[in-house]
Amino acid sequence: MASSSPGGSSIPAPEAVQVLVSSLADESTMVKEASMASLKEISSLNPLLVLDCCCTVSRGGRRRFGNMAGVFQAMAFAVRALDKKDIDPAYMGRLAKIATTEIISSKDLNADWQRAAAGLLVSIGLHVPDLMMEEIFSYLSGPSSALPQMVQILADFASADALQFTPRLKGVLSRVLPILGNVRDAQRPIFANAFKCWCQAAWQYSVDFPSHSPLDGDVMSFLNSAFELLLRVWAASRDLKVRIYSVEALGQMVGLITRTQLKAALPRLVPTILELYKKDQDIALLATCSLNNVMNASLLSETGPPLLDFEELTVILSTLLPVICINDDIKEHSDFSVGLKTYNEVQRCFLTVGSVYPEDLFTFLLNKCRLKEEHLTFGSLCVLKHLLPRSIEAWHSKRPLLVEAVKSLLDEQNLSIRKAISELIVVMASHCYLVGPSADLFVEYLVCHCALSDQDGNDPVISKVKIGSICPTELRAICEKGLLLLTITIPEMEHILWPFLLKMIIPRTYTGAVAMVCRCISELFKHRSSNSNNMLSECKARPDIPNAEELFARLVVLLHDPLAREQLATQILTVLCHLAPLFPKNISLFWQDEVPKMKAYVSDTEDLKLDASYQETWDDMIINFLSESLDVIQDNNWVISLGNAFTRQYALYTPNDEHSALLHRCLGMLLQKVNERSYVRDKMDWMYMQANITVPTNRLGLAKAMGLVAAAHLDTVLEKLKEILDNVGQSIFHRFLAFFSDSYRTEDSDDIHAALALMYGYAARYAPTTVIEARIDALVGTNMLSRLLHVRHPTAKQAVITAIDLLGRAVINAAENGAPFPLKKRDQLLDYILTLMGHDENDGLADSSLELLHTQALALTACTTLVSVEPKLTIETRNHVLKATLGFFALPNDPADVVNPLIDNLITLLCAILLTSGEDGRSRAEQLLHIMRQVDQYMSSPVEYQRRRGCLAVYEMLLKFRMLCVSGYCALGCRGSCTHSKQIDHTSHGNFSNLPSAYVLPSREALSLGDRVIIYLPRCADTNAEVRKFSAQILDQLFSISLSLPRPVGSSIGADIELLYSALSSLEDVIAILRSDASIDPSEVFNRIVSSVCILLTKDELVATLHGCTAAICDRIKQSAEGAIQAVIEFVTKRGTELIEMDVSRTTQSLLSAAVHVTEKQLRLEVLGAISCLAENTNPKIVFNEVLITAGRDIVTKDISRLRGGWSMQDAFHAFSQHTVLSVLFLEHLIAVLNQTPLVKSDSEKGENSGLLSETPIEKDILQAAIFALTAFFRGGGKVGKKAVEQSYSSVLGALILQFGSCHVLASSGQHEPLRALLTAFHAFCECVGDFEMGKILARDGEQNEKEKWIYLIGDIAGCISIKRPKEVQNICLIFTKSLDRQQKFQREAAAAALSEFVHYSSGFSSLLEEMVEVLCRHVSDESPTVRSLCLRGLVKISSVHIYQYTTQVLGVILALLDDIDESVQLTAVSCLLMILESSPNDAVEPILLNLSVRLRNLQISMNAKMRADAFAAFGALSNFGGGALREAFLEQVHATLSRLILHLYDDDTGVRQACRSTFKRVFPLFEIQGLPALFSSHCINSDHRSDYEDFVRDLTRHLLQHLPSRVDTYMAATIQAFDAPWPIIQANAIYFSSSILSLSDDHHVLGLYHSQVFGVLVGKMSRSAEAVVRAACSSALGLLLKSTNSLLWRTARLERLESSSRRGFDPESAKK
Repeated sequence: MASSSPGGSSIPAPEAVQVLVSSLADESTMVKEASMASLKEISSLNPLLVLDCCCTVSRGGRRRFGNMAGVFQAMAFAVRALDKKDIDPAYMGRLAKIATTEIISSKDLNADWQRAAAGLLVSIGLHVPDLMMEEIFSYLSGPSSALPQMVQILADFASADALQFTPRLKGVLSRVLPILGNVRDAQRPIFANAFKCWCQAAWQYSVDFPSHSPLDGDVMSFLNSAFELLLRVWAASRDLKVRIYSVEALGQMVGLITRTQLKAALPRLVPTILELYKKDQDIALLATCSLNNVMNASLLSETGPPLLDFEELTVILSTLLPVICINDDIKEHSDFSVGLKTYNEVQRCFLTVGSVYPEDLFTFLLNKCRLKEEHLTFGSLCVLKHLLPRSIEAWHSKRPLLVEAVKSLLDEQNLSIRKAISELIVVMASHCYLVGPSADLFVEYLVCHCALSDQDGNDPVISKVKIGSICPTELRAICEKGLLLLTITIPEMEHILWPFLLKMIIPRTYTGAVAMVCRCISELFKHRSSNSNNMLSECKARPDIPNAEELFARLVVLLHDPLAREQLATQILTVLCHLAPLFPKNISLFWQDEVPKMKAYVSDTEDLKLDASYQETWDDMIINFLSESLDVIQDNNWVISLGNAFTRQYALYTPNDEHSALLHRCLGMLLQKVNERSYVRDKMDWMYMQANITVPTNRLGLAKAMGLVAAAHLDTVLEKLKEILDNVGQSIFHRFLAFFSDSYRTEDSDDIHAALALMYGYAARYAPTTVIEARIDALVGTNMLSRLLHVRHPTAKQAVITAIDLLGRAVINAAENGAPFPLKKRDQLLDYILTLMGHDENDGLADSSLELLHTQALALTACTTLVSVEPKLTIETRNHVLKATLGFFALPNDPADVVNPLIDNLITLLCAILLTSGEDGRSRAEQLLHIMRQVDQYMSSPVEYQRRRGCLAVYEMLLKFRMLCVSGYCALGCRGSCTHSKQIDHTSHGNFSNLPSAYVLPSREALSLGDRVIIYLPRCADTNAEVRKFSAQILDQLFSISLSLPRPVGSSIGADIELLYSALSSLEDVIAILRSDASIDPSEVFNRIVSSVCILLTKDELVATLHGCTAAICDRIKQSAEGAIQAVIEFVTKRGTELIEMDVSRTTQSLLSAAVHVTEKQLRLEVLGAISCLAENTNPKIVFNEVLITAGRDIVTKDISRLRGGWSMQDAFHAFSQHTVLSVLFLEHLIAVLNQTPLVKSDSEKGENSGLLSETPIEKDILQAAIFALTAFFRGGGKVGKKAVEQSYSSVLGALILQFGSCHVLASSGQHEPLRALLTAFHAFCECVGDFEMGKILARDGEQNEKEKWIYLIGDIAGCISIKRPKEVQNICLIFTKSLDRQQKFQREAAAAALSEFVHYSSGFSSLLEEMVEVLCRHVSDESPTVRSLCLRGLVKISSVHIYQYTTQVLGVILALLDDIDESVQLTAVSCLLMILESSPNDAVEPILLNLSVRLRNLQISMNAKMRADAFAAFGALSNFGGGALREAFLEQVHATLSRLILHLYDDDTGVRQACRSTFKRVFPLFEIQGLPALFSSHCINSDHRSDYEDFVRDLTRHLLQHLPSRVDTYMAATIQAFDAPWPIIQANAIYFSSSILSLSDDHHVLGLYHSQVFGVLVGKMSRSAEAVVRAACSSALGLLLKSTNSLLWRTARLERLESSSRRGFDPESAKK
């Protein structure tokens, strides 16, 4: 054993280190880490001892020690920490022997302990490299399973210290080479990797010391031998891993071997490397790196010519080309780094070859391109693209060859090759390779690929061979970017691109590239703006360039899609402006004015998408643009030529292409401008022949084109249509036979009929109105349309419906132009439409829902058109139409872009029916009511969009009704023209036009305003703003119409007519506000609407409105229901006196029915509020009778506790309690229930309401109802009810609180109903008096059965009351003071809980306070611990004004209770002591200061964490009284507590931690030590991290040792006692604190007493403690002790047994054991 310093005693340092080393095998990671940290620190002080101990545990190897990796790691630390003077080669040899012995003990490779042992050997090698190598060499001399590990160690050493390793490379090679031949395949990767590391070290050495070459002849000979072995044997191994590592090593060795050997090795080496390219990408990267090294060494040597001819390189280059293909894809996708590195390495290889053999490489690459093997072609193109800028001079003469080679590849289908060609073309153009005809070819190639679509990738030819994963979109983007670069950045390309790009506009194949071509043309005009005339001259001079007519015809049709990519429409319009001089005169000026407008329309595509009809609008703009352009041109020959161009360009578009439809229309518009009939007829035949009528868009375009032609050539068009109709198929007999053959196709027939119908329709629509009547009569009269009803396909149905609609519009248009005529068989046409609109379930062709909606929308429009023409509808037809169409209001809202127009069409149809039905106002009023009643189901629908549709429909119909049915009669009696008069077209009344208005106009009663108002008024409070606005407008229209009607004879309405019109004006003002300001408060708007309606209703209408309120109040929209209730209240309030008893009774029943059916609580309360309002403003007796009858019936017949939404009568009691008379009645009833006494008759002041009370005892069901009424009274009594409660506040509250004890006793036994009822009443009481805090307290803990919970609940309630109602405290305290003497324990506890809180607020009543203190002090000896605790809590809560008077008395009670047998009472006493000390005078505390200190110290070790925290905190509070004469005595107490305080600073409980921190800061000023304030202000004391705690303890220990050395003995004694504390964390803290004292102290007395004792305890606990935190603390503590200056001698200590064994000699066999 080694000894410590002279003043100390011996310490078992070796044993301690041994324990630390042994702890490396601990099961806890925390202990392992702590032990390793200590050993790492100790290693720098006594590395030899650490090594000794590690050697000791290592003797058994892994079989005896579970963490040999940690041991070797610690040994590596220690070896690295050795000084040169401490290096004992023999000892290092033994350590090396231990490591190697352990390594060779297993055949495992690369285990963690083997890596750690290798690290130890490398550490040894840093000091004594020769010794380490000799140790390793000893295992290289013969066959051994450890050979791979040893070689790996040498590789690691070479990587760690190249400068020491490289001079010893010869020795390594001399020993490794002889055994290479016997190395198995599994071990060869390790050897190959070692050679790589050794060669890298040699390279590093040569870089650092270029003048000292370590490669002498022997080394070179060894390297040559190794190189040959790796090349000839290992690189040819079947094991892929061996080949990979061998090639990697060879790649490093080629720079070190001789040129002769390298030249000889190349024929074998190169194929070996190339063979690896057949594997995965990581291998390809390694192979390419090695190959690059080989090529650099072979081709770029400064000492001789290249070692490889180009012919020999061809194999290498042919292998590398496919690698480019593979890795080009990878570098663009997931494995970016590997792919990019490989790609770059391959390019470096080609660059190396190109720098030596530029022409040969060029020829090679071109030949590979000509082979048209896709992988080789792609790779060659990539290399050409990469090398072309770098070899521009060397390859200058080869330009024609490259151009021809690329031209030969232009037909390649592979997308990746196309991409490479496109990129190469751009590079060639930038270096002036594009000249002559080939330039046009290359530009056309780029344009061709600019036209690729996303669907082209599905072409089986294109995607036949996959190189990479490029898609057509990516290729297109590359070509577009390349073409734009050629145009903008390369001036030499301008003369090539212009006018060649004009040729690219016409071909169908390049349609997708037109946008980019136009953009490039615009860029050319920008660059050559000064030479634009010359450019156009060039265009005209070349016969191969399309003429102006062809360009115009092509570009106008391509304008069709305004949303096409690359802003196609804008680009075309721009190019047209640039090309304007090519066209006839005057067109340029017109286009300069018109084109900007068209550009503006398509400029914002996002805004354009919001318009559902943008495409139709844009197509119309194109046709108008064409028409006006032709008008400006006025050149018939040019127009004829343009028509021929349009005709030829039909081949450019497929029939299903929408451009084809626009082409029809363009040709139709052109034919409209031509006067030659034969030309027109020929082109019409051509157009029909080219049209594909099976495509709906093409069919529609053809029909519109025929219509455009018909505007100027109607007869010619009709002849053509008749010809088509006559040839629709075959005769009837042929059709009959066709049904039995496969040749019959319904679709073909549908398409033909649809096309014919549309062409007839548009011909009628565009034809001159002067000649259309006879044509339409002939068409309808022949029943041709009936033949079209058999179409079955949805689009065909839509076409026929559109045709009928166009016929009707033609009739309307003729009437508008002064040539009216009736449409014959109009009703039959309507029936046709309704038939086509329906869905035939027997039809085999099932319409899709979307197509059906489209069909129905078109049908509604057509119905509206037919309804609007003469003659008028018959009743049967009208009803048939309504039945078939009204159901559309229930359609779902999606798809909105289809459904919304359909609904609009339906509303328009209803308005049209209203306009055209009936002969006078009365019949129209009946029809209006009929339609509105059918729409009511949608008005009250829970679906928002249905309500909006219904409201809109009713509003639109009322507008039309008012316009038609209001005559010139003025309600104010004005004569002649006045502002109140509403004129009507009497011609529309037929035979009634000469009758008085009384016979023509409806009566007010006919409008049923009362029923209508209660339907529409709730909608004015709807959640939807549009519904609210429409509903208000509906009411305005109803009352406007009613006031405009003649007054009945004897009507009294005239007396208030001014008031009525004022109300109507107010209603219209509200509507005006709604229209202008949608953000106005809806409730304010609704109030104004209700006020106006209340005035406008007659008495009978008011009664009808009130009687029908049930449905309105039960509306499924909450806001609407609330609005109905509000309206009822308004009507009753303002006009309730007009109601008779029967009206009141029926209204009450309606409201009660609504209250029962309304399940939403708030709505029900509002309904009951309306009932209360009815009682207040009408006959209350009738209302109360109805309510009481209903309530009694419910109590007897229903389980009111389970009613959905609660019992409505409870809410009725709630509502009635808000009235003065009812509140008195209810209060007496509540008092009776509370006292369980009969309810006697009220005095005379209660008036007639007294008859509602019972003089008999309260029955069981009535008692139950009374309990609910009690709650209702508290909750809904309002100001009147609250006043009654306030008068008896203290008695009510006292009774409720005292019941808590009994109710909780019952609840604990399973009877929960009394407690629930009491809580319900208490909640209601809180709501009544407005004490919401008390309500929250009850809601939080009211139903807790634990005693502590409800005791605290009472205290919380008392505190809340004391704050809210201080004036009630005296009366309440008197009640509870007397209650403390009750027999029931739980009631005493409840009273004590309340008093303990109320006492704080009784300072204003001195006599009462004195009585309360006396009672509380008397009951601190109560048999109930709860009462004792509560009484003590009350005593410490005496207000600060009076606490001084009672402090001594209270402290005496606390001192006595600190020794109470009940722990809860003790805890209360400590908490109370902590409270009272903050305000106690010194003369009250000083007499018992020491007694309190002693008792608190006893409680500081309580197992209760709260007790410990409060005890520490109270001790800190006592420090305020520790001055003066008691200072020394109290300081003794502090010193006795200090150690415990430090240890609990890092207690498991955070509360204890905080208390100790606070106490620390309060007691340490008593020591008057400088530097402590800064320590206590640091973050360490407040941190919850253990490392910060340990730092704080270390710093505090330094201060204690410096300033209080005499107390250290006391601290140590107390700390050592804590070694056996019941908390592991406190044990750990004690260990660390004691070790900190001993490591920092220089007191020989303390060290002599405790150093060896603590050291021994630590060593023992390290091995015996079951707690990981304790063991980890021991590890750290031992490190502290060993590092301290008090233990200097141990730093030279060694393990005697190891020393003795070293003297005897080291036995390797024992180490193996």
